[in-house]
This record gives sequence, structure tokens and C-alpha cells, in this order.
Amino acid sequence: MEWPILFYVLLFAIAFLYASVGHGGASGYIALMTLFSFSPDVIRPAALVMNVFVSGLSFYHFHRTGYFRKELFIPLAIASIPAAFIGGMMDVDAHIYKMLLGAILCIPIFTLSGLLKMGEREKKVDSSFIVLLLVGGIIGFFSGLIGIGGGIMLSPLILLFGWGKMKETAAVSALFILVNSLAGIFGQKMVGMQMDLNMGILAGVVMGGGFLGAYFGAAKWNKKVLERVLAFVLVIAVYKLIFTG
Repeated sequence: MEWPILFYVLLFAIAFLYASVGHGGASGYIALMTLFSFSPDVIRPAALVMNVFVSGLSFYHFHRTGYFRKELFIPLAIASIPAAFIGGMMDVDAHIYKMLLGAILCIPIFTLSGLLKMGEREKKVDSSFIVLLLVGGIIGFFSGLIGIGGGIMLSPLILLFGWGKMKETAAVSALFILVNSLAGIFGQKMVGMQMDLNMGILAGVVMGGGFLGAYFGAAKWNKKVLERVLAFVLVIAVYKLIFTG
């Protein structure tokens, strides 16, 4: 299947923006594929595979600058990896999938549009190991089920509860997304996931955008216009998912 140039341009831009804040971009890829009328059977594995490449690049850049906190990541990952694997194995009714996806895509809409302000707390708050296990397990399950890495759900929680600063959140989220995406892929593989033949092209595009986004994300730069554009794309995708099927 061949897609128009606009699809690849938007895909590159989405990878660039998400990688700049430590995310893999699955919610953006899913929104874009929804707009171009991809089927859920294609969307779930494609989003996870692209997530792996972009979150890996993002984690590399944030880790090498010293922002990664393993004591925050480990309990999250212990619970999220098996949960994402289980979620990836589950077959979801197409209508329920679209409703769940539409609801979760509202999170980045609020954050990207500026309606939900997620700033840093002045002081860090010590996180409970049990609470992190619970959060990781819940997010991991929905990550595998829907075909995302979970960063759009995890990052706001880390900032809201004061478990980490912005770039620490980005570093932890990037690796969290990577391991959940891999677990989700293996789960889908167990039930006969089929990979699109153009995945190599898609992976190349998001790797280019992800590399540049993660590189520039280490510095301060103004990305408000791109954020507003992506929020608009997500709004259209949510409308299509929920109201037009």
C-alpha cells in the first residue's frame, strides 16, 4: 500500500515532536493512521514498532545527558512489561478499541494544546514502590491492549505527583515506552500479528524525525506551533474514531 507524501511529512513531524519530550509517538502515529483510514489490525503493530525506534533514540539522548533515574524506572517496568505482554495478546472488539483509543488520545490533546499545564514541582516527592508497581501495571496493560507505549499516561502522573523533573520524566518515559512496546509486540506475535510490508519505510521516516527531535529536546527551543498543529490532528482523529467509526 502506498500513501501520499503528506502522510510521511506528518509522520516525520510527529516523531520529531514526541521524541523531543522523551515519547515514542504512538498516540500521534495512531491518530495519523486513523485519519488515513488504516484498519486497527494494521495500526496496533505499526504504532508499537515505530515506538520502539523513536523511544530508543530518545532514551539514548536523554540518558547520555544524565537525566535517567533507574530507581523510578525499575518498579514501573517490573509490573508494566508482563502487563503489556498480556494486553498485546488480547483481541479487542473494533468498536471498543476505537472508544478506548479516543479517550486516551484526549490526554495529549489537553497537554499539547496548553489546556492542561504539567509543570515541575519545586521539590521532588519520594515515590512508593508499591504505588509505582500499580501504576506501571495498569499503564502497561492498556499500552499493549491499544498499541501505545504508555508515555502519554505516565509522564503527566510523574509530574503531577512530583516524582521527577521534566527531563528526568522524559528519560524514564522513553525507556518505559521502549520496553512496553517490545512486550506488546511479542504479545501480538503470540496471537499471529501481521506486519505491514511498508514497515521498513515507516521506521526510516520516524527514526529520522526521532533522532532530530531527541537531539534538540536536550536544549530549550520553542515548539509551541508544532504542538498546536499536532493537537489539532489529534482532535480530528478522536472525532473520527468516536463519531464516524
